[in-house]
Amino acid sequence: MTQPPNDSIGETFTASRWTQGNFFFPTKLVISPQRVSRVKSRLFGSNEESIAMSKIASVHIRTGPFWSEIVIESAGGAGAVTSHGHRKKDAQRIRDLIEQYQAQSR
Repeated sequence: MTQPPNDSIGETFTASRWTQGNFFFPTKLVISPQRVSRVKSRLFGSNEESIAMSKIASVHIRTGPFWSEIVIESAGGAGAVTSHGHRKKDAQRIRDLIEQYQAQSR
């Protein structure tokens, strides 16, 4: 499910509840002009990891029969941001947004 774009916040993409690990607290990817953030809610609080847009080296999309997994790798060897359970259309939109924001910053 996608929320409408907002320049200050970005677009939010929520993983399907029907995928492993997402039933109660689905993973959200927030794509903004400044960064990509993966937010995983928990019963008490949440876990968030992010990569600055200027530090993204590549975006990999692995598609299955129903859902896609997105791997966003950072330059410099730091850990990648991985999220599974997204619709194929959303995965492609995430990749396109990242490429668009990177092109705008050049």
